Amino acid sequence: MAKILITGAGGFIGSHLVERCVELGHTVRAFVHYNSNNSLGWLEKSAVKNEVETVAGDIRDYDSVSSALRGCEEVYHLAALIGIPYSYVSPLAYIQTNVVGTYNVLQAARELGTSQVLITSTSETYGTAQYVPMDEKHPMVGQSPYSASKIGADNMAVSYYRSFKLPVKIVRPFNTYGPRQSTRAIIPTIATQLLRGKTTIKLGNITPTRDLTFVKDTANAFVEIAKTKGLYGEYVNIGMGEEISVEDLAHKIANIIGKPLHIETDDERTRPAASEVERLFSQNAKLKQNTTWQQQYTLDRGLAETIEWIKQNLSLFATEHYHV
Repeated sequence: MAKILITGAGGFIGSHLVERCVELGHTVRAFVHYNSNNSLGWLEKSAVKNEVETVAGDIRDYDSVSSALRGCEEVYHLAALIGIPYSYVSPLAYIQTNVVGTYNVLQAARELGTSQVLITSTSETYGTAQYVPMDEKHPMVGQSPYSASKIGADNMAVSYYRSFKLPVKIVRPFNTYGPRQSTRAIIPTIATQLLRGKTTIKLGNITPTRDLTFVKDTANAFVEIAKTKGLYGEYVNIGMGEEISVEDLAHKIANIIGKPLHIETDDERTRPAASEVERLFSQNAKLKQNTTWQQQYTLDRGLAETIEWIKQNLSLFATEHYHV
């Protein structure tokens, strides 16, 4: 079993990936964002907290990244700024974290001779679908500062493979959901408002479609992509090959919770028109053809598990105000 550094280990997907890697017998070093409270994020309450080595640092700082990676055979890089609305407020923060942070991982891996590097991309790099299903050859279009920063990071990763033969794979999840996701994402936004007794919920644009993957399926895909001997210097989609509109998703969640639903459009939650990604619908053939990955969760099963977790942890969520 490999010794793996996971950056962004205290985050939503990162914490689930840490748990999966520990379950499989890997030795895991968890890189979390340094803070004055010494908080480990979602790893704080994880059952594997005491089975991993945790290192606090800043992905923007080359020295802390290089130090954290030393002694590890592989790195799964998930640390990033991901909220699209905040990227309109501070584009530079996204460049520094997502582009420079990815450079730090790539350069440290190059200097240390790391045997494998997984860089986390996003379906937002594609922009609105120009054709469906969207395979890895789909053009990349930076429709938000966030997506532009991830396009930059992805291309930096490919350049390190082509220029320096660094063993890099670019993992490109479509929309991941599940326990521990914040209300900056659509499913917790809908569920928390309904669970707090609201029958009129506030949303932005409800016509866009998304391809939704349960977080445990996403984590398993990371593991399977890492296991395969190929795919270096390539992008690999993680998605279900299904799409659902935000409006239909809201009604599905309301049905699971058993609450009536009325949707009110909130202009504050609506992206600028030219920045809105109207349609995401993945082609996952490359993932399935090159690995043994199989979907374990249907959307209904994943939503039920997610909603139950939110219900049990509702005190963690603030729904009174919109947070970018």
